[in-house]
Amino acid sequence: MVRLLQQAPTFAEFFASCLLSQNIRLEEALTDQLLNSCEKRLARALLLMAGVGREGNFEATIPKLHQETLAEMIGTSRQRVNYFMRKFRRLGFVEYDGCPQHKLLVHGSLFDIVLKI
Repeated sequence: MVRLLQQAPTFAEFFASCLLSQNIRLEEALTDQLLNSCEKRLARALLLMAGVGREGNFEATIPKLHQETLAEMIGTSRQRVNYFMRKFRRLGFVEYDGCPQHKLLVHGSLFDIVLKI
């Protein structure tokens, strides 16, 4: 690996870029876990998975995940995820039905939760 990094500067630059972006994502996740409520963490996770906000995308569909999976991702209980998902749906931030094989539509308006102080 060291030889490859020394002999291929383009690859070395790409590799360093990947390492730095991974480090940034880890720092963001740690900061999110330490400073934000589980409601904000859930909203952020949904927005990141959907890619909402990138390239002018204001709504996107993601495969519907089990609430247990979402709870593990944000460090809370399934019951809390259920509560917030119902709240997000009631407020029109997300759209989904009860079938697990269907998709979850995430609207850009969910940013309101993340930006709320």
